[in-house]
Amino acid sequence: DFKVAVVMLFGYKPSKVEVDSVMASVQQKNSGVLLEEFLKLMSTKKAAQLHHSEIRQIFTAFDMQYRGFLTLEDFKRAFNSVAPKLPERIIVEAFREVDRDSDGHVSFKEFESAMNYGQNEVSQLHFA
Repeated sequence: DFKVAVVMLFGYKPSKVEVDSVMASVQQKNSGVLLEEFLKLMSTKKAAQLHHSEIRQIFTAFDMQYRGFLTLEDFKRAFNSVAPKLPERIIVEAFREVDRDSDGHVSFKEFESAMNYGQNEVSQLHFA
């Protein structure tokens, strides 16, 4: 039933690992999940999905040439539009920090990692 609910709500079939993780994290009653706990789990899952979607939209707004990565120039342009008085050296430092592999490009994965830095995970589950 849990798998069917996730398919209906989120459009994908959860893996056995995800189902086992969820079932282990909730108090089961008669080998099921209480409605209240199910709703809480699904709210958390939806919040994580929305957060990921917002990060993707921000990345896409920065990637004005649709290359799938950000350059230092993209960073400068973005920062200049939201914080025009910010010194360029701060922007360069931020870019270097986010560009984990130092290839001169910030991938979506690097960008997402930077956007999530310092925040508590919304859920123990990873949602694609």
